[in-house]
Amino acid sequence: MSKRIVILGSGESGVGAAVLAQAKGFDVFVSDKGAIKDKYKKQLAENNIPFEELQHTEEKIINASEVIKSPGIPDKADLVKKLRSLNIPVISEIEFAGRYTNAKKICITGSNGKTTTTLLTHHILQKAGYNVGLGGNVGKSFAYQVAKENHDYYVLELSSFQLDGMYDFKADVAVLLNITPDHLDRYEYKFENYALSKLRIAQNQTAADSFIYCADDEATLEYVNKVKPTGKMIPFSINKKLEGDAAYLENETQIIININQNQLIMTIDQLALQGKHNVYNAMAASIASRIVDVRKDVVRESMTDFVNAEHRLEFVATINGIEFINDSKATNVNSAWYALETMDKPVVWIAGGTDKGNDYTQLFELVKAKVKAIVCLGEDNSKIIEAFSGVVDVIVEAKTAKEAVAHSYQIGKKGDVVLLSPACASFDLFENYEDRGMQFKGAVRGL
Repeated sequence: MSKRIVILGSGESGVGAAVLAQAKGFDVFVSDKGAIKDKYKKQLAENNIPFEELQHTEEKIINASEVIKSPGIPDKADLVKKLRSLNIPVISEIEFAGRYTNAKKICITGSNGKTTTTLLTHHILQKAGYNVGLGGNVGKSFAYQVAKENHDYYVLELSSFQLDGMYDFKADVAVLLNITPDHLDRYEYKFENYALSKLRIAQNQTAADSFIYCADDEATLEYVNKVKPTGKMIPFSINKKLEGDAAYLENETQIIININQNQLIMTIDQLALQGKHNVYNAMAASIASRIVDVRKDVVRESMTDFVNAEHRLEFVATINGIEFINDSKATNVNSAWYALETMDKPVVWIAGGTDKGNDYTQLFELVKAKVKAIVCLGEDNSKIIEAFSGVVDVIVEAKTAKEAVAHSYQIGKKGDVVLLSPACASFDLFENYEDRGMQFKGAVRGL
């Protein structure tokens, strides 16, 4: 009798895992507590994979040999607890797919910047002519690509939730950008639990593998010292000159990348993405690319022509001299900090949404220096209003993207920038951050 694989959740990762499990000859069943999107239903039907939606039928799940869980389902869900009590392994799609590929895996995590760094690394490898897939938290399901496409390299963005379900998986090149408080509700509100989850990016590495990390991030350094990764340690910094294999900033203008006693030099004004955080992202992507032998000229050129992801500091339009930028993907305070840090014009800041226990004090200095008005876009804006009253003179409220854009346009003057960088999740007024970004862009284009 063939091994039974049950998949909980039928989004991109769940359906991809189902397709791979079936290709490997397992008895597969997909269960989703919510409704399954039509495109995924179609994929399951085309592959003759049985599924259920709007329920979890327990007897069809607890007879599994192994369960692949969507990263969106918390470990404290009753069904997951029951599976564990029955000693049924619960793993992530990444763990499962990793068993069936010998490709080199460049894996990137961090509280902020991971999507940009992942896309940038993929862009460099693609430009170099490598047979490379993009997956994890971005792009197509890693498992689906392993089943159908068979790449030589994968660049994977990994969230802490994905890392939590990974046990034997190994990254050939692991990148840890930073660790700042996020998703603490999933980690018993303990920063240490979340930080150790991030360090799982380095698990199972050998001395032949590489671990790339930010030497300027105190939390990263603290937990790197606790965990002591076994991969070759390659730090990057914009504050200090580093010896050996590393990347650093010289005279605040030049990025120096040293790998295997071979130096690559770029000036920061050559980067397509500006702002201090993007210097970090560029360093991490450059090191990863040089480790897998991408030529220096290709790395340099890729840095100049890269176009970032939608909803991440995305230019929308300039209307009557007012620039509109969509950074809807900034769902935590740290992401909003990076966005504000990048701005060099007076800012009308659209912020708010579902608060994840945010501490806004770290934004005070930047807001004082750069923000002329705040437009609150959320069901309950009291926390933002309370935090920034006295820091910013003009604070107004909006309940729709259209209203927020109209207020911003009235407040803004030629030479200003209207920045949607909410620092909060979107679920109070929108389906997700993409929906929020799309509605914002639609409203701007409707001015």
